[in-house]
Amino acid sequence: MNGPIQTVAVVGSGAMGRGIAESCVRSGLAVVLHDTNSDALTTASETVAASLQKSVSRGQLSSVDAAAALERLSPAVELARIRDAELVIEAVPERLQLKLDVLRSIEETVGLEAIIASNTSSIPITKLSTSLTSPARFLGLHFFNPVPKMALVEIIATVTTDDDTRDTVEHLVRDQLGKTPILLMDRPGFVVNALLIPFLLSAARMLDSGYASAQTIDDGMTLGCGHPMGPLRLSDLVGLDVVCAVADSIYDETKDPAMIVPNTLRRLLEAGHLGQKSGRGFYSYS
Repeated sequence: MNGPIQTVAVVGSGAMGRGIAESCVRSGLAVVLHDTNSDALTTASETVAASLQKSVSRGQLSSVDAAAALERLSPAVELARIRDAELVIEAVPERLQLKLDVLRSIEETVGLEAIIASNTSSIPITKLSTSLTSPARFLGLHFFNPVPKMALVEIIATVTTDDDTRDTVEHLVRDQLGKTPILLMDRPGFVVNALLIPFLLSAARMLDSGYASAQTIDDGMTLGCGHPMGPLRLSDLVGLDVVCAVADSIYDETKDPAMIVPNTLRRLLEAGHLGQKSGRGFYSYS
């Protein structure tokens, strides 16, 4: 690819997809945000607009710049609208077959020079690359929630990822988005989740044992270790469904007993209590 990326497509308009889209339009990039669900697209666009307006009200962004950023966002139900993107970021839910199908559809739609990336938080990038006929232009691009505020991005190459692909994406993250990239080879959980998920599960396991309450466990880590948020409240913020999906994915690869989801966490998930986004998890948010 000649020169820096200017046009990005994000496939999936959930919390991560719309967060990635917002970060890109704030940085001057044109973004096509695709979702097959028109209601989800409307919600995503409204969420981005509200976030930009909040920055204006706080004096962090001018009203002119906010309007220009929103103008660069193009919601699209039709996948064909991503055709001219130089980078396409898949950000659909953490289900292997779904991601394989979406990545295959992306490759069939975009140009031969387009870079394709997955925002997966745990599925091996090499496994996802098997859906593509040109895996050299594919890598993992793992953002963190909330994307506009979080400074880190994991860039995960496979043994088949082209150096130019990796270098172009690294430039995008560091010089265009203003975030800090860390360059990794493919391994279960990458860096952050390989360390974070056992910590979150350990807190849930301590709660299961009856040794301490949720608030006591969280106070121990915030007041005793200086963490900005305790592990159980952080799990609620991340989403208990996401925590379990990542844990299960890493366990399938490694059989590490530290990745076994404790009973209460699994039961909360089965009951539909996903944390903040559902109104209840380890804590109630009603």
